[in-house]
Amino acid sequence: MRFHFVKRYIFLLFFLTIIVEVHSQESASEQKAILVTGASSGIGLKITETLSSKGYFVYAGARKQSDIDRLNSMKNVKSIKLDVNNWDEINAAVETVKNEGRGLYGLVNNAGVAILAPLIEVEEDDLDYIFNVNIYGPYRVTKAFAPLIIESKGRIATISSISGILSGSFFGPYSMSKHAIEAFTDALADEMKKFDVQVSAIEPGNYNSKIGETLVKRMESRKPDMENSLYKEEWKNMMSNFNGDRSHYKNPDEVAAAVEKALFSENPKRRYMVVPREAEGRWTITQIMREMVQLNENQAYKYDRETLLQILDEVLAETK
Repeated sequence: MRFHFVKRYIFLLFFLTIIVEVHSQESASEQKAILVTGASSGIGLKITETLSSKGYFVYAGARKQSDIDRLNSMKNVKSIKLDVNNWDEINAAVETVKNEGRGLYGLVNNAGVAILAPLIEVEEDDLDYIFNVNIYGPYRVTKAFAPLIIESKGRIATISSISGILSGSFFGPYSMSKHAIEAFTDALADEMKKFDVQVSAIEPGNYNSKIGETLVKRMESRKPDMENSLYKEEWKNMMSNFNGDRSHYKNPDEVAAAVEKALFSENPKRRYMVVPREAEGRWTITQIMREMVQLNENQAYKYDRETLLQILDEVLAETK
């Protein structure tokens, strides 16, 4: 009698274990998963914290083991070793996500770097460095994870910048890389329509992040020849006011909120400009309008003010 009781108990325990495992697998498949590149600090970390705190599962890409360990301690987060310049790590990340069984609903291309230099003096190696991360990085990661995003009819958001529209002295390399992301977003959005995948660009202004510190480290290691530069005085003026510390700027909560909208709102926008103060938004919109005027002023079919306003009304109607 006792033997039969033990046998029934073991069978019941085994049955309950199966139920729990199946339930866990179903819960995992129902929990929308998002991959965030460059998740160890700044904007990427804030996005990771925001999404994971709201119940989404975040695959947090990082390069250093100390960052991987720290991110792994967070609830709803699994950190993945992911250098966006390394195809082996990208492919390994794809396999990890596949094996986890959650699928992938969203991709946030966040990893980015910056350099400052006048365009007629910047080294080609420095351009390779910034383009490799800021342009080829999103291209590589998006290409690798596209099948999973298509399968889930998910979303792709890439962190651009208002510097993709604005530029000026010494900001050419960074602005060039972010301007490329504007084109990347538009082309990718059109190409992904057939798969019901929506694509957005997030364009932050000046927020607190670690990109300035990375920039300073790069400059210290490269040691640009400022003394013999044609822009010696400009270098001096800029460096006297620049140390890479961005802690005096607002924390990027608003950027993370925009990413959440791009990923989960019913009708996501193509672009989300997010600025901490009105002036930055005004500079950006004014520049877009200035470029419109410049394009229009010498073309063969120049539009008058009335026609331009009519076109503006038509474009505004598209966004409703």
